Amino acid sequence: MFYEVVVNEWGETTYVPTTAGNVLLFVLILAFLALTLVFVRKHSLKLTVKQLTFCSLAIALGTVLSNIKVFSFPTGGSITLLSMLIICVPGYLFGLGAGIMTGVAYGILQMLVDPYILFPMQLVVDYLLAFGALGLSGAFHNSKHGLLKGYILAVLGRYFFAVLSGCIFFGTYAWEGWNPLAYSCVYNGIYIFAEAGITILILLVPAVTRAFGTVKRMALE
Repeated sequence: MFYEVVVNEWGETTYVPTTAGNVLLFVLILAFLALTLVFVRKHSLKLTVKQLTFCSLAIALGTVLSNIKVFSFPTGGSITLLSMLIICVPGYLFGLGAGIMTGVAYGILQMLVDPYILFPMQLVVDYLLAFGALGLSGAFHNSKHGLLKGYILAVLGRYFFAVLSGCIFFGTYAWEGWNPLAYSCVYNGIYIFAEAGITILILLVPAVTRAFGTVKRMALE
């Protein structure tokens, strides 16, 4: 058996990987990474050791910050210590390909560290697509105010997949009188946009903008 059924303190049923399940996940991750490398080589996306180091540091730091809850909402979800921003940085530094790879790798790590899996496809949407969407920050990596614009696009991408997952997989948890789509839009919007709003205010501070500009110059030297 690759997973065990667990009922949490709220009476919700979830599936937690067993040792065999974790081995299977590890094998699937290696296969995914192998396919990613093939894609990278085919499309001539070459990352230097320095760039890979920046991406790895972002994944590690983002994982740590995601566990620091600045505020938890009674409706569910929480504001983390700028974890989404950190995962968006590689895209801002190196472009769309590096950004998406960083986001997906971060999602895989989140899945292994703190899995909440109801259905196999929910795993794909919640961990690979939603976090991978944070790599959309790379769409504006050569633009003026690229980090700010990229971050907004990335957050909207994550929100889209979070709403999709909530509507499809968590519709039964909708508040009384709410349809699944409206519930998912509001539920996910509360914590995602709350953190995004705080982050955007921070990014509008000139000193912060200059600091990220300095980091980008260091990364590209």
